[in-house]
Amino acid sequence: MLHVRVVSPSDVTAELVAVLVADAGVLNLTVLPASVRNPDGDAVLFDVVQGRANEVIGRLRQLQLDRRGSIALEPVTTSISAGPARASVGRSRFDDFAPVWEEVDARIRADGRFPPSWYGLLVIAGLIAAVGLLTNSQILIVGAMVVGPEYGAIVALAYGAVRGDSALALNSAVALTAGFALAVAGALLLALTVRAAGLEPKAFALGVRPVSHLINTPDWFSVIVAVLAGIVGVISLTEVRAATLIGVFISVTTIPAAADIGVSSAFGSGQEALGSAAQLVLNVTLLAAVAAVGIPAQRALWRHLTGARRARRTG
Repeated sequence: MLHVRVVSPSDVTAELVAVLVADAGVLNLTVLPASVRNPDGDAVLFDVVQGRANEVIGRLRQLQLDRRGSIALEPVTTSISAGPARASVGRSRFDDFAPVWEEVDARIRADGRFPPSWYGLLVIAGLIAAVGLLTNSQILIVGAMVVGPEYGAIVALAYGAVRGDSALALNSAVALTAGFALAVAGALLLALTVRAAGLEPKAFALGVRPVSHLINTPDWFSVIVAVLAGIVGVISLTEVRAATLIGVFISVTTIPAAADIGVSSAFGSGQEALGSAAQLVLNVTLLAAVAAVGIPAQRALWRHLTGARRARRTG
């Protein structure tokens, strides 16, 4: 269930209230006339069950309340009332799980903002991955993949391209390019320092580099894993499954590939650096492509699942 706060111009409030009263999924409706400033208007507060949220928010947009007033959404984690259960009677069993697409949109757009800390995390992740490559430590590679924040930017890039939001897509593309470049540079500097000081582990110096080899030799298995992880990422993002989303971070080689470009270049392994670059481009491209296709497909699927039962009930 969601709690919705609306600022409504006084000339729209009566129509808004009529719409809300007529919807059985709307609960706890409260109207406070002329109680809001900046923007000026009436405060209209209500709760809406999950399965009706998308339709109700759509009606609010039709009344131009997103432009002339204000709409704010808050998840209700606990409700001690029989009202939500009664409001859900007769609805599709999928209604309670349907994503609220305004929240999904806000979440993706939030991931499309890139403060300095975002770049800092990407560089730190690259440094951790570089140490993992030098020491052949798979644990450090996994840790670097968890630290790296790039997946949100990849999804924001795809979402902006699909939605025709050129600013979101361009900002995400620039951030990914600059962020990965900084991660490569950080890994390169660290590896050059290690090499100059003669601190490289013996196995790495002898060419025993199983972790690096796994990263810089992309193959069909890389494609399969990236596509599957991309599908899981889309589902996790829209349904707010944080634990599953972390699994996506540690499934696809992005930041370790960037780090391996720097480490391999520092030790004169040009072929390995090119292989890692190919791995990086391949995985970013596949994740973005799956997101570009998967988000609209999932939206259409949920529309079908929640709409089929309603059509049968009203038919």
